[in-house]
Amino acid sequence: MTVLVPIVEGQSEERSIGGFLRRVLHARGRYDVEVARPIRVKRHRVVRDGELEKHLALAMRARPGASSILVLLDADDDCPAELGRHLRERADAAVELPVGVVLPNAETEAWILAGIESVRGLRGIDPTASPPDDPEGVRDAKGALTRRMNGTRGYVATADQPALLAELNVELAADRSRSFRKLLSELDRLLPGWT
Repeated sequence: MTVLVPIVEGQSEERSIGGFLRRVLHARGRYDVEVARPIRVKRHRVVRDGELEKHLALAMRARPGASSILVLLDADDDCPAELGRHLRERADAAVELPVGVVLPNAETEAWILAGIESVRGLRGIDPTASPPDDPEGVRDAKGALTRRMNGTRGYVATADQPALLAELNVELAADRSRSFRKLLSELDRLLPGWT
């Protein structure tokens, strides 16, 4: 059994990413991959010298049988390609396991915006909600989700993200989000043999 260990930055990702990754893998016929319980670390810490390396070592110790590690952090105001390349170089120098780095641009919620039609009616998302022209160009994706909700209820990442990612249409997200396609390509690299 292949064991994929996610390293994430927030409580909402800690709650949602395991199930979401399993769903993405199962949709592609990969039932041989166990997604371990994520390790959470604050983004501002993990980008500092030595911190990523410390958390990669923790992932290997705390998740016995780890086959590969996926680091998933919001890009925020950084260039995802540049920061991702830098973190991947550090990871490759620190551990022998394959490590993937994915930085949703600018937040994981941009993926939900990219496939918003697939979550209409869930968690207060308006039944007529449509995606922005450039989901990854939205500076406040959480706020954009709130504006696509009915009534006075606002988007709450820790409660809403797991439910929305559980229903997100992967093809729509991949079609409209470069960073989501990066997630798929990193999974392909980390988990040879999947389609």
